[in-house]
Amino acid sequence: MSSADVHTARQERQEYLSFTLADEEYALDILTVQEIRGYDPVTRIVSAPPFIKGVVNLRGAIVPIVDMRIKLNLDTVEYNAFTVVIILAIKGRLVGIVVDSVSDVIALAPEQIRPAPDLGSAIDLRYITGLATLDDRMVILLDIARLMTSTEMQLLDGLSE
Repeated sequence: MSSADVHTARQERQEYLSFTLADEEYALDILTVQEIRGYDPVTRIVSAPPFIKGVVNLRGAIVPIVDMRIKLNLDTVEYNAFTVVIILAIKGRLVGIVVDSVSDVIALAPEQIRPAPDLGSAIDLRYITGLATLDDRMVILLDIARLMTSTEMQLLDGLSE
């Protein structure tokens, strides 16, 4: 393989940050990740939807924090030493998501990604870009920008696509 071929192969791969939620592995585009922090208490907001835990002050910016377990209707898990907040930069705004743990950065080629199966109306697939198989594990790829800018999130008003 020539160096040009290696360069092209590297360009085709996209990097994702993988994380766990209720024993399932998910991943999101690493380019949206601003930073990863331990979970700290948040300031609750009156009448916020249940999946919005509250807000934190991050170097002067007020950042809403979304618990992804609640948003994705997963079993509630206790917060522990592994619980982290991934701070995302989406359309010029910051938002944090609470996940059980961060796994690693994975690079996926387009041929490693399969479309999510159509399960009828049982599961909302609007925010799943595909499924990837790595060794013996399945990773669910989330379109986190689409999810965070969706109208039901009520987070980034005026930014929905």
